[in-house]
Formats: sequence, C-alpha cells, structure tokens
Amino acid sequence: MIKDLQQEILRLKKERDVCILAHSYMGEEICEVADFTGDSYALSVKAKTAPQSTVVMCGVRFMAETVKMLSPQKKVILANADAGCPMAEQMDRELISQLKESMPGYTVVAYVNTTAELKTVCDVCVTSSSAVKICRAIPAKDIIFIPDINLGTYVKKQIPEKNFKLVSGGCPTHAKMTRADVLKAKAAHPGALFLVHPECRPEVTELADYVGSTSGIMDFAEKSDAKEFIIGTENAIVQHLQFRCPQKKFYPLSKDLLCHNMKVTTLSDVYDAVRGEGGEVIEMEEGMRLAAVKCIEKMIEYGG
Repeated sequence: MIKDLQQEILRLKKERDVCILAHSYMGEEICEVADFTGDSYALSVKAKTAPQSTVVMCGVRFMAETVKMLSPQKKVILANADAGCPMAEQMDRELISQLKESMPGYTVVAYVNTTAELKTVCDVCVTSSSAVKICRAIPAKDIIFIPDINLGTYVKKQIPEKNFKLVSGGCPTHAKMTRADVLKAKAAHPGALFLVHPECRPEVTELADYVGSTSGIMDFAEKSDAKEFIIGTENAIVQHLQFRCPQKKFYPLSKDLLCHNMKVTTLSDVYDAVRGEGGEVIEMEEGMRLAAVKCIEKMIEYGG
C-alpha cells in the first residue's frame, strides 16, 4: 500500500541521512514524504541549509543541478534519471554565446529553468517570482531574456523603459494553453477566479485575476476570500490546493495541463533513490559549477 511505502521511505531517510525535496508538481503521495516542497530555486536554498549529507530531488534535471551548484559538498540524487525539462534543454551554450557576441552591451538574463552549462554564459538568473524585480534592478537597459518567451513578454510589459531581446523558447505544457481554454473554463465556472503562471501565453495571462509563480498561486488561493478558482498551471497544484483548502473549490484550466517529465517520478523511484538503489547521482566539474553559480549570485545581489 502507498502508506506502507511512505513509512519505509520516512524510516530510510532518517537512517541514511537523506533530505527529500519535492517540487510542487509532484503528486501528493511524494510531497507527503518530502522534507521540503515548493518551487525549484526555493528548494535548492532549503537544501543548502539542511543538515543532511544527501539530497534526493523529486523534480527534473536542472533542479538537481541547481541543488548541486549551491551545495557542492552534498551528494545530490535525481530521483528519476529520465526527468528532463524541454524548456531547459531548448538552448545551448554555443547558441547564447553567439547571440551575446552579436549584441554587445546586452545583459543575458536566464530563467532558472536552464541547464548548468547554459548558465555559465549568462549574467543574471531569475525565478518566475523574482524576474520583474531583478530585471528592473539590473543597471543595464538592454536585456537578452532566455529561454521562456512568455515569461519574458510578461516581464517586458512590466518594465517598458528597458529594451528586451526575447528568444523563442518556453514550456510546452504551459504554452499550449489558449484563450479558448480560458473562456471554456470561465464559462463552466463563472464565479471562479483565474490564477495563472507567467509561462502561459500573453492571450492567457491577460485574462487572469492573478499571475504568479507556482508558490504565488498557492499562497493567493489559500489567503483569498474567494471560494472557487481556476488554476492555470500544472494540475498537481489543483490536487494540493484541494488538500490544503477543502472548503474551497479548485478547477484545472485544462485536463491537458500535465507535465509528463514531472509525472515520470513515482513513489517507488523515491524509495529506490533513498535506499541508494536508484536515481542518478548528479556530478559537476568544479570549474563549470563556479561559472554557472555566478548568475545566481548576481540574482541574490539584485535582491532575488
């Protein structure tokens, strides 16, 4: 039974000095055994201060890389080695290096949803919740924003005084949502507030009552006096909010808002990773780690 496997994971993680991180897009059964749940960057910060010597990341590869970047002394395990991120893998170091050379004077801002290798040629990192604040704080007026064009468009609208070069890329799960999906959901639930992630298209975010990160969406829904919500991000958030706020109603924007890379990680994967029989240990050459972590340090410097 699920409960039995969860109990064994809880026992093993104490015995083997393991900290479990679960991104909010994981299923409830995985989040229940995690030491920390939340957005990717916040989890890597939690891992840095956690006392355990081993960290199991229940998320996707770039998240495990970020944990390793911030906690090089720890053993970091990606619970399922097949859990990648299409957005993080859309652009490579060579492409962005060439773009920088062709646009001298521009500051390259990288969404945290990028590989460690790509971060080595970027200047500043941002999260979905800090992107507007960081881009506004950057001294440079000219910004190359990668890789999510939808998040970049959202940020650009908030800071019209700066010049943004947006590179076509993004989250295929969020990007496939359309205005028609929103109108259909609103028609089905006319009294519900619409909460959406900025990785969605502008035609979708323009119809939102709130635009924000995964954690921002959850916080808004929990604190709001409203009783019904349409959730415009991965459908796991609908499930989590139903547990947290049983007196409220939550509806998915679409049944297709599912990240297959997130869903590939199972409770059994977590069990195998905790007992040292599964997952993938994340290795990172120190020179690359130091080069990649610089853009995160810049984010912190600017208030991220």
